[in-house]
Amino acid sequence: MCGRFALFATSAQLAEHFGLTEAVAEALPQHYNVTPGQAVAVVRQHDDVRRLDLLKWGLVPFWAKEASIGQRLINARLDSLPEKPAFREAFTRRRCLIAASGFYEWAAAVQGRRRPFFIRGRDEPLLAFAGLWERWRAPDGRTLETCVIVTTDANATLAPIHDRMPVLVARADQAHWLDPRTSASEAAELAARAPQVEAWPVSLAVNDPRNDDAALIGPLPAAT
Repeated sequence: MCGRFALFATSAQLAEHFGLTEAVAEALPQHYNVTPGQAVAVVRQHDDVRRLDLLKWGLVPFWAKEASIGQRLINARLDSLPEKPAFREAFTRRRCLIAASGFYEWAAAVQGRRRPFFIRGRDEPLLAFAGLWERWRAPDGRTLETCVIVTTDANATLAPIHDRMPVLVARADQAHWLDPRTSASEAAELAARAPQVEAWPVSLAVNDPRNDDAALIGPLPAAT
């Protein structure tokens, strides 16, 4: 799964990496410990317009009675998107890309503690997670837009750390993922073409969501 990530890119980097046709309205705050429930930077496309918006992380299906269901729907398995009621409609109509500078995964416990790792692109300053989004209308009429990160089996680089990872969409494949005509099998091929990443162990400080600074992604000394 993917339960924490970071985004500390500039507006120019976001516009260039995602080919935005509308400029980012203002500089986004830098976050090194994004947690579920927070607003995240999401790229959506309508016709020929590709823009970045802030959506709440944790998908609330359009049919949900309460928004609290989003607390449980932060990840969606790629292989089950066409069948799962919570994601089926979004998969066929509402695709998105979620911007990240990197993400965290926790390795198996050693001496009772699971060690977090920070993972980032080896050749790019940004990663694009495959995502889905939804628009939910509350009983009082207000509208809430939310999103979920699509995950897949870990590749050879990340398998020693964790068995799951976000679907990382290469630049050349962004339009294919955003196109709702791209089937589940074709999406799996996109996932297999994920950009190369690198990973290193980081401090346990990332476990506390109150911590949110650049020190979180610093590599641990070899002897730690």
